[in-house]
Amino acid sequence: MEATGTDEVDKLKTKFISAWNNMKYSWVLKTKTYFSRNSPVLLLGKCYHFKYEDENKLLPARSGCTIEDHVIAGNVEEFRKDFISRIWLTYREEFPQIEGSALTTDCGWGCTLRTGQMLLAQGLILHFLGRAWTWPDALNIENSDSESWTSNTVKKFTASFEASLSGERELKTPTVSQKETIRRYSDDHEMRNEIYHRKIISWFGDSPLALFGLHQLIEYGKKSGKKAGDWYGPAVVAHILRKAVEEARHPDLQGITIYVAQDCTVYSSDVIDKQCTSMASDNTDDKAVIILIPVRLGGERTNTDYLDFVKGILSLEYCVGIIGGKPKQSYYFAGFQDDSLIYMDPHYCQSFVDVSIKDFPLETFHCPSPKKMSFRKMDPSCTIGFYCRNVQDFKRASEEITKMLKISSKEKYPLFTFVNGHSRDYDFTSTTTNEEDFFSEDEKKRLKRFSTEEFVLL
Repeated sequence: MEATGTDEVDKLKTKFISAWNNMKYSWVLKTKTYFSRNSPVLLLGKCYHFKYEDENKLLPARSGCTIEDHVIAGNVEEFRKDFISRIWLTYREEFPQIEGSALTTDCGWGCTLRTGQMLLAQGLILHFLGRAWTWPDALNIENSDSESWTSNTVKKFTASFEASLSGERELKTPTVSQKETIRRYSDDHEMRNEIYHRKIISWFGDSPLALFGLHQLIEYGKKSGKKAGDWYGPAVVAHILRKAVEEARHPDLQGITIYVAQDCTVYSSDVIDKQCTSMASDNTDDKAVIILIPVRLGGERTNTDYLDFVKGILSLEYCVGIIGGKPKQSYYFAGFQDDSLIYMDPHYCQSFVDVSIKDFPLETFHCPSPKKMSFRKMDPSCTIGFYCRNVQDFKRASEEITKMLKISSKEKYPLFTFVNGHSRDYDFTSTTTNEEDFFSEDEKKRLKRFSTEEFVLL
């Protein structure tokens, strides 16, 4: 009986904390993000300069934008449309209960999983839609930053808390308008793009069946000793994402894989082996690969010497973003202007959306406004992501990134390296993964080390 009473107290505590977090992250102060018209803005390999209102006019070479002309774009509206088109994954509330817990929200603890999801989503957008793709309705969504602390928020907290105490969970409809999404497309290509746009978002739905949803990621995290409600570091999330993609059996996902660097080293032969492994014997096409590299940009604080390198990485067409943040908060970094990083913030609690229904609303999966943060405030622990469509693309990317590493490295050793050969050629123990255990013993040791890192997140 005593144990039962303790369990009830723990459940009540969990419900109270969940209700509090739901309220805490359900509102944001009205803020504006300011951009200079005198400096270029870089967003995942694309450069925008707000001085030029003519979107067809290219920047001169002296502008400070070091990427190639074919990825240079023009005015403010084009930048907004590009940014809003990135997939935004935030805290959610009132989703189906996570197995093994009483949690129906990830408010207060799931932000690194969400930023990891955003990075993977960008990789999938490059894979299926390409970097030039933008969502046709991007400029039509409302700005959620206009919300403030009101009596409605207090009522929301009260209702959420009362429902938690009574053990009830009533799924609410999204606050955004569920307008009809059936529209006329100019051609079959646009229709195909919209189908994949919805499909990618559905893979990140907050339900047990979603391939890359929170429920599935938590299941993979259990193999490394993590559980729902725990803090996740960016390195642990990298390995969780790798397992999620490897275990996905959807036909559309058989042409893509994930490689996670070992101790800041990318072993080229290991990457190519993953790209050339196909489940279908008659398929000789290379797989695309998302390369995830967990790194530290300094000791207790970020070393500002790495600023130019981070800016260079976010300027590359291969980059799919950075899982990072500042101490105790994880952000998805996607660009920069001057010495400030541009990011999407998962710390905003939104209502559960059932992505299994036809024409589910898309608005809450796209961020209406970017945020900026000084590079100096960035936590040193992060995971950098790159996407390569095939083996040739990987070889070209590794050469280009290696050159950047040599140029930007002010220390004796670069932040990470690409080396020829397999990891086993460098006296690393090669172990095969048991089907009954998603993580090998070598991976478990590595994950345990990463789980004790100083990058503590809420």
